[in-house]
Amino acid sequence: MAQLAASQVAVSVPVGSDLSTRRSVFKTNSLNFHGKSWAPFLSLESKTTNARLRNKQIICQSVQQASVPKVVVSPSSLEDAKEPPLNTYKPKEPYTATIVSVESLVGPKAPGETCHIVIDHGGNVPYWEGQSYGVIPPGENPKKPGAPNNVRLYSIASSRYGDFFDGKTASLCVRRAVYYDPETGNEDPSKNGVCSNFLCNSKPGDKIRVTGPSGKIMLLPEDNPNATHIMIATGTGIAPFRGYLRRMFMESVPTFKFNGLAWLFLGVANSDSLLYDDEFTKYLKDYPDNFRFDRALSREQKNKGGGKMYVQDKIEEYSDEICKLLDDGAHIYFCGLKGMMPGIQETFKRVAEERGESWEQKLSQLKKNKQWHVEVY
Repeated sequence: MAQLAASQVAVSVPVGSDLSTRRSVFKTNSLNFHGKSWAPFLSLESKTTNARLRNKQIICQSVQQASVPKVVVSPSSLEDAKEPPLNTYKPKEPYTATIVSVESLVGPKAPGETCHIVIDHGGNVPYWEGQSYGVIPPGENPKKPGAPNNVRLYSIASSRYGDFFDGKTASLCVRRAVYYDPETGNEDPSKNGVCSNFLCNSKPGDKIRVTGPSGKIMLLPEDNPNATHIMIATGTGIAPFRGYLRRMFMESVPTFKFNGLAWLFLGVANSDSLLYDDEFTKYLKDYPDNFRFDRALSREQKNKGGGKMYVQDKIEEYSDEICKLLDDGAHIYFCGLKGMMPGIQETFKRVAEERGESWEQKLSQLKKNKQWHVEVY
């Protein structure tokens, strides 16, 4: 199929889907449908893409490049609970959900594959933004023959309304864990990540056992709609922040009107590794006064010392401003590889000392005020 003209967009629509309730969000030259970027569908030459389209229809239509209104979400009862749901389903009695879709999020030059996985829980495993699901991969525990595999936790990458805005799905952002033998350079499937490969290899209709939801550390405080939220992620640590940002900027939630500042820092290897970049770029365009986005690309950018640009280096560029925002009550969140934390802590310590402050005392106060949120692995 030829490349579409700039005024056209290819929309991938599951057969029998109800476009009146599963809304599309369009923009010229790329497509945000069901809250996901479908820009790869603009070129339909690969075997993988053709396979995905066997049971789908293609609708082409011209669209105007205009600001898109927020999406109406339901059911409103998801806003009623005063406390987050916790451990509705436990490892001994998990919920059997269904895979809706598995899509690669990265380009060909990304080191490794990261997938966006949509799971249909039928509205039976509700959650709040910032919580996690547990996944029990098939097979038996190698350390306990006859017992099921252990639960693996994954931060949920959607708002409580899911990618279809109806409260029936949850999304995960999963990097495929692959092991290569250092001597031969060949992949050793016996040592690959059991759960990540199960998820990334899943097909629509496959069953998946989930537990949870769990976690309260990364919940988004909503008592002050004018608050500042500083989000720092590496790789798949972007998951909870995607949920926050959809709630802030994509969804029309009657009980939540965000008027503050959301500032996202994302650290990945290169441009092909950027996750949900179309969504975040759109927020920059539509809400320039409420959203800031800084990328740290370690293999493409240099820090001020000439070395690789990591997320802590990007934080250092704005350290004075960030510290002032924290002084004014901003919340700061960290999610991703735990290896990012020592460098970030050193950066904050150095800035605090330059300001004549004790970082240890400052950090203690931030934790006491519940401004400091960390979930690393």
